[in-house]
Amino acid sequence: MASDNYSLLYDYYGALLTERQREVFELYYEKDLSLSEVAENLKISRQAVQRAFKKAGEELEGFQEKLGLVKELI
Repeated sequence: MASDNYSLLYDYYGALLTERQREVFELYYEKDLSLSEVAENLKISRQAVQRAFKKAGEELEGFQEKLGLVKELI
């Protein structure tokens, strides 16, 4: 799934993510920060940001596959 859909999936399933995943997602997508800026804000490595963001995306896609609440993606 294209990352363009992550914002829509986040609207539906964001509450199911961990607090750290939500922080990373919101800083990257909603505040439009770069991965390096997110890392700096959260005082973690850029690699940790990448892992958290990737895991969040995978989980959002998994929630959609299982629950199918977002009909517009199909």
